[in-house]
This record gives sequence, structure tokens and C-alpha cells, in this order.
Amino acid sequence: MKNILIIGGSKGIGAAIIEELKSSCNIINISRSFPKEINGITHYSLDVLTDSLPDIDSLDGLVYCPGSINLKTLSRLSLEDFENDFRINVLGAIKVLKHYEKSLMNAEGSVVLFSTVATRLGMPFHSSIAVSKSAIEGLAKSLAAEHATKVRYNVIAPTVTNTELATRLLRTEKQQDSIKNRHPLKKYLQPSEVASLATYLLSNHSSAISGQVFPLDAGITTLKL
Repeated sequence: MKNILIIGGSKGIGAAIIEELKSSCNIINISRSFPKEINGITHYSLDVLTDSLPDIDSLDGLVYCPGSINLKTLSRLSLEDFENDFRINVLGAIKVLKHYEKSLMNAEGSVVLFSTVATRLGMPFHSSIAVSKSAIEGLAKSLAAEHATKVRYNVIAPTVTNTELATRLLRTEKQQDSIKNRHPLKKYLQPSEVASLATYLLSNHSSAISGQVFPLDAGITTLKL
């Protein structure tokens, strides 16, 4: 069975990925809180930004899920806001990837990172998150080249997904309908849809894919109806 490390698997997309993979893979989860389903999973309760990471000899896959949704005008965003978003989204991922670089190379592993549709579609109030996620896309492409034939790196760029992180965007039926209607496919995402793409990118079926950014966007960045 493959050894898959999930960073931030206690909630949202990370939890959905664990749910999809737990029957076929050895799952190691690192997060500050416990996943809902802990049976059969190796779990470490820690903060990847501040705590030491456990050593793992061989990793077939790694998924970095932590993120932020900090939607404000530029005038309301402080430098600390930009720094905090960058720390969570980028520096945390870099710390993890550096620590597990040899483990991934030992198994010729696959890495899945997360971006956002806001890196390719100009969206108001998204400047801080777009800065961070654009860095993630650049990081993945650079490392895909650096580790070609040894480790694959790909990025999923989802639109609004029904997770705890997006709660304030989907609080009311009116908000939900408004967001659906902005998308050509008249929907937003469920975590399981994102998990399915992540599972594919971790699998041997995607062995010829690296350095790619996959918009999972219900058509919002490419279709105009």
C-alpha cells in the first residue's frame, strides 16, 4: 500500500481526501486537530508552521491542504495580513516539502498543492490570497522541473468549495444561489469532487503529468455563456 501524507486532513478537502484514500493507502495525517475518522490512520497533532515535523522514510504522496480565505479591499489589508496568508499557504508548504524531499524521492512520489481560480481570473478582494497562491503555482512548476523523473508536483485550483473555510460565503440560500449563478455550470464544489482529482494526481494513472495547474472551476475561468 502507498504511504500518503496529508497536511491538514482534519477538515474540508483534506478530510475528503482521507475518506477517499483510507481503504487503499496508509494515511499519515498532520494537523492541529484530530480528523473525524481516526481509525486506521497515523495522526500527529501539531502545527506545521511552528512545530518539528516527524520523520518518515518513504512517501508515495504528499498533499498540503492548509489555506486561508482573507477577502478584503487593499485598503483594509495590512502587511501582517499578507504575511500571515503567505506563511500559511507558501512557507508552510515549503517547510513540509523541504523536510520530506528525500522521502518523496525515495519512492518517486507525487505532490498535490492547492491554488485558487483567483490566480487566473481577476477577482476583487482577493489580492492577498492571489499573491500566495500564485507563489504556490510557481513553486510547483519549479520543483517539477528540479525533481523531474523523481517527484511529480501538480496543483489544483478550485473555485468556491463547500467547506468550513468558506462558511461565510455560503451562509444563506441567497448567497449559495448567487455563487452558483456566477459559474457557467451553475454550481460550486463539494470537497469530494476536489478529493477525486487529488486522488487521481496521486495515483499511477497520472504518471505522465507534472508541473500542471488544474482549474476545478465549474467553468468560471474559461466559459462565458
